[in-house]
Amino acid sequence: MARIKLVLPENISYKIQIPVRISDLNYGNHLANHVYLEYMQEARMQYFAQWNWSEKNLAGVGVIMGDVAVVYKAECFYGDVLSIAVTAAEFGARSFDLYYKMINQQDVLVCEAKTGMVCFDYSKRETVAVPSEFIALASLS
Repeated sequence: MARIKLVLPENISYKIQIPVRISDLNYGNHLANHVYLEYMQEARMQYFAQWNWSEKNLAGVGVIMGDVAVVYKAECFYGDVLSIAVTAAEFGARSFDLYYKMINQQDVLVCEAKTGMVCFDYSKRETVAVPSEFIALASLS
């Protein structure tokens, strides 16, 4: 079976911390798969919020997730505190990628992930150009 391989940008400077809650665990007593997506959304929202933007207003446009890739590296358990780094890269005309790196408090790499984000006009229900203002600021961080 071919495995997904992600190559993350070297400089991922924006970081948040999220403690693993008991409700985040599955029957295996470790972090449930879907919760990684929830953590990525929280990291993404805080990443955009540093510029007072959101998923509904990223420099004047919305964003939707076009795809996601998650590579699990280690288990997470109740009480772990994850440091989640996020950065934007691979800018296209109407989309860009966000990369995520999750590390626990013992400095163990837990997960690497990528979300393909598509810029979207929710009122017209169509894709739009990536705002140059976002590209400029994201390229600096």
